[in-house]
Amino acid sequence: MLVDMQTRTDQITAHDGSFDVRVWLPDSGSGPGILLVQEIYGVGPYIEKVAAELASRGYVVAAPDLFWRLRPNWVGEHTPEGTQAALELAQGFDLAQGVADCALTVSHLASLPEVRGGAGAVGFCLGGSVAYMLATQIELAAVLSFYGSAVPDATGLMERIQAPLLLVFGGSDPYIPRESVAAVEKAAEGRPNVVVHVEEEAGHAFHNSESPMFHQPEPAARAWEVAIAFLDRHLPSR
Repeated sequence: MLVDMQTRTDQITAHDGSFDVRVWLPDSGSGPGILLVQEIYGVGPYIEKVAAELASRGYVVAAPDLFWRLRPNWVGEHTPEGTQAALELAQGFDLAQGVADCALTVSHLASLPEVRGGAGAVGFCLGGSVAYMLATQIELAAVLSFYGSAVPDATGLMERIQAPLLLVFGGSDPYIPRESVAAVEKAAEGRPNVVVHVEEEAGHAFHNSESPMFHQPEPAARAWEVAIAFLDRHLPSR
């Protein structure tokens, strides 16, 4: 289904059904691929905004609907009520199946005629955890994980990740305590492929410009600058 000249929805078949993947194309028509992994709010306005930004930089972006087994194409509102509904829905999410869906999406990306020059992954919150776990299983050119809550308890898996890995955290995140972030920093020591970037005054989901509850513009701008520089270094689009 064509939404406009530069976006479309593809379908991917898994072992137990099919799910939608939103695809954004750069103006050039081709470029490296980026798997964009959603937060608990689904593939909604914030993920769309990030996708458009990455596409404007020359990437082919694919965002799979990870909650398709629970509520297909569900989009949560960035309100206290919407957040509560998103949290409740996310409790039924199977992380391993989500990682498998993302692996299928990367394979789909790699098969697209528009994708040239490798593929990476960028994930936020829930998606940050998924992107990290995915990197332990498949080869990627670059992996960017923003405040993935599963990462601190899975630092033992870091040795399985060969890709350049950027882990972004807020130092004042109520959901990921600073001591947990410190454990990630310690695990990353001596690993030349791993960069940990901490915005000390930032809380959770601070990059989410659609959420008045969480968004912190200055830390968000700094972290995004680091993220883009990381992509430019390891998965250049031009």
